[in-house]
Amino acid sequence: MRLFLTTFLLLVLAATARGGNLDFTLHKLESGRPGPTILVVGGIQGDEPGGFYTAALLVSHYKIKSGAVWVVPNLNFLSMIHNSRGMHGDMNRKFADLDPKDPEYEAIQKIKGIITDPGVEAVLHLHDGWGFYSPTYVSEWQNPKRWGQSVIIDQDSVPASRFGDLAALAEKAAAEANERLYDPMHAYHVKNTHTRGLDDETAKEMSKTLTYFAINNGKPAFGIEGSKNVSPFLSAYYHLAVVESFLRSFGIAFERAFELATPQVADALQSNVAVSFFDNKVYLDLRNARERLRYIPLKKGSAVEYRPGSPIMALVSAEKSLKVYFGNKNVTELDPQYCEYDTSLDAVPMEIDGVKRVVPFGRVVPVAKNFRVETGADYRANIIGFSKPGLANEAGLTLALSDLQPGYSVDKAGTIYRIEIYKGDKFCGMVLAAFDTKAPALAASDKLLRRLKQTGEIDLGR
Repeated sequence: MRLFLTTFLLLVLAATARGGNLDFTLHKLESGRPGPTILVVGGIQGDEPGGFYTAALLVSHYKIKSGAVWVVPNLNFLSMIHNSRGMHGDMNRKFADLDPKDPEYEAIQKIKGIITDPGVEAVLHLHDGWGFYSPTYVSEWQNPKRWGQSVIIDQDSVPASRFGDLAALAEKAAAEANERLYDPMHAYHVKNTHTRGLDDETAKEMSKTLTYFAINNGKPAFGIEGSKNVSPFLSAYYHLAVVESFLRSFGIAFERAFELATPQVADALQSNVAVSFFDNKVYLDLRNARERLRYIPLKKGSAVEYRPGSPIMALVSAEKSLKVYFGNKNVTELDPQYCEYDTSLDAVPMEIDGVKRVVPFGRVVPVAKNFRVETGADYRANIIGFSKPGLANEAGLTLALSDLQPGYSVDKAGTIYRIEIYKGDKFCGMVLAAFDTKAPALAASDKLLRRLKQTGEIDLGR
């Protein structure tokens, strides 16, 4: 699977008891070729993962070939990590009047500025709702009061220079998504809230929303609802089908790095559940991580600098540990071991399945049978999961999976192990050994390294 990689540098203040940098981020996917600029927003409500999963996939796995797509995948990051509709109330009801003392006032002003940017020509706002919207009553979960599986418009049209026929564009997107259904109940319908024309409770609520703010500022805007009654991966699949229809209608060409099917959507999302620290000195593949990873070597006396593999990942300090979130899921908790760093080394010589190579820190190396670390005399290896009384340096040992204690692996399956290199008591860097009986033979050639860099396999350990 080809990846279009983007890195996201964040800082967490080690002295902060709780919190971290949870501001939302804007990612500009620009082709450099003519075409409109479309804004896609996810994560305004933290318990709607289909929406923010979709936005994250646009950032990491799509390449825009004409025009531009701007993506905010994590508008309400704090509510996302708490799996809450809104930690400070419903953020999607704060686009009319808002007290400057509101904790989310600054974020609302910032996203309003992005929406009203002269370059933005249309807005797609991603959500998940309960049940399945139907214009007529079918059942408790499928009726006009439900929101799931709908394309929301506030009115039929807006007087915009392009894309002003909201109803026609929404009907087209719903129809094209309905060609890809796994179940007839999942069918999309257009839901027009008639926000300006009605004086009912729904219209009053919708008048406070992001999409209605956009419309009042001359920007065609659409709400796209998945359903909370299906898996988040299936919801993201449907979201992508609708979003892609809109992009085609807007004249935006794109390339997707995976097949549009639910298993592939899940695989694509999981491929980015990773985090690296301090310029890749430490890299952790967290796709199937243990609930707690202990003694992670982080730089002493420094803010914790990290790069998440996905824009919906965040580290939040909690007591003496760091909780790692992927959207609204707490994937693991890290117990740091703060130490001095040594910068004299940036790679470690190894022999992997009989092939010698030099492995840069921050890499995942596939191992079919065994590996050996070959540090020089000034360095020592600490292989987490191997233990032999009285042995201070574990370099020079040829180790198979059976030599390692599964309780110390990074992953629950007991296949990924940390190899840490030290100079005295100073930490130099880490490599991950991933045991796989189908691992390909490795060649320490410049050609291979160039290919890995081009495809992103080095950065994401694939």
